[in-house]
Amino acid sequence: MSPLGSRLAGALSLLRRRPPGTTLNARQAETIPQLPDYVCIETRDELEKLSRSLLQESVVAFDTEADSFYHYYDKTCLVQVATRKQMFLIDPLTMGGPSELDPLGPVMASPDIRKVFHAAEYDIYVLKRDCGFEFANLFDTMISAQLLGYPAIGLAAIIERHFHKSLPKDEQRSDWSIRPLRDNQLAYAAADVKYLIRLAEKLERELRKRKRLDWAHEEFAALTRRAWPTREFDKLGYLKIKGSRNLDPQRLAVLRELFLVRDKRAREVDRPPFKVLGNRTLLELAQQLPGDSEELRRIKGVTDLIIRRMGRDLLTAVERGAKKRHGPLPKASGTGTGRRRMDRRTERRMNQLKRWRAKRAAELEMDPGVLCPNSALEAVAWRRPASVEDLHDVGELKSWFAREFGAEIVKAVSATQDEAPKSG
Repeated sequence: MSPLGSRLAGALSLLRRRPPGTTLNARQAETIPQLPDYVCIETRDELEKLSRSLLQESVVAFDTEADSFYHYYDKTCLVQVATRKQMFLIDPLTMGGPSELDPLGPVMASPDIRKVFHAAEYDIYVLKRDCGFEFANLFDTMISAQLLGYPAIGLAAIIERHFHKSLPKDEQRSDWSIRPLRDNQLAYAAADVKYLIRLAEKLERELRKRKRLDWAHEEFAALTRRAWPTREFDKLGYLKIKGSRNLDPQRLAVLRELFLVRDKRAREVDRPPFKVLGNRTLLELAQQLPGDSEELRRIKGVTDLIIRRMGRDLLTAVERGAKKRHGPLPKASGTGTGRRRMDRRTERRMNQLKRWRAKRAAELEMDPGVLCPNSALEAVAWRRPASVEDLHDVGELKSWFAREFGAEIVKAVSATQDEAPKSG
């Protein structure tokens, strides 16, 4: 046996298992799959040996767990890995933090190893952010299911469809930053990668049969190239709160001050802002303009604990904001879509394109928004393409869509070109 094989075999003695004699009720027995052994990787040395082993594989499944529901700054707390024969749960927090995952970098970047994820966008985002990884040869089972027109694209639904197995759901809101992780958490995490390799193979066959595999490959490649801006606090985030734009200038200024106070408190206690005070509570505070603790207490969502911890800051924010009047709403704040108001001709082209999309999506048994989102149709409507070549200038269009349906799009647009606006 190789040194690595000996090391991993020895690690089996450290596996997390249910205590002997523990029984499961009928519901648990139905939903928790009988998992093969999984190895918990908790040291740098173990991770380096595992990474060298993974470089010999042709396909590896991955998933991640983070703690965005519990902390101001989320981080990668667990990485689940599955080969065809074994599963591993990598715990970066026991090693010092997500940056210690760097031995996995060559695996992620290798064009010779297929990396299978389900709904890879967030996983890739956090792994690029926390570890600086580059990715190649990706396969995303959720994107595949979308392109195949599956009515339900969640992992549990697709596993049920193909393998008639139910994945555990009881740890979806776990705090993955707390150590030690419980056995149920580890079982839940392992289940997310157990079937991924076989699922990818099934979906790939379906995509090939329906001549959509090239579409999928282009989607996967685009996702690996995607870059995200550095996390920065959005000082205009209060404008995204539902109802904020209906406030008068004075109350909008109050909402802005409350929003800043909430964020400051969230940073201090390392909690997501919504767990400090909900958006609806912020909006009501801005609407009611409480002047003392008794008036604060009448606001839904303001508890005695909140009054003790930040009541004075909230009242000060209300007072400070009430003395100001909010200026004109910024035009390029990132809170809107930046869309131009369509003239009648452009609107007719857009409606014609939507009619074409609805018919084509039904024929393909796809969600219309997956086939072509509204933003891309709108860009085409403004561009008024006279030929397929003109579509190359429409950056919102996906390459596979322009290639497969470009001629139909141009025909749909041309059908409206010579129409005169209908009179009232």
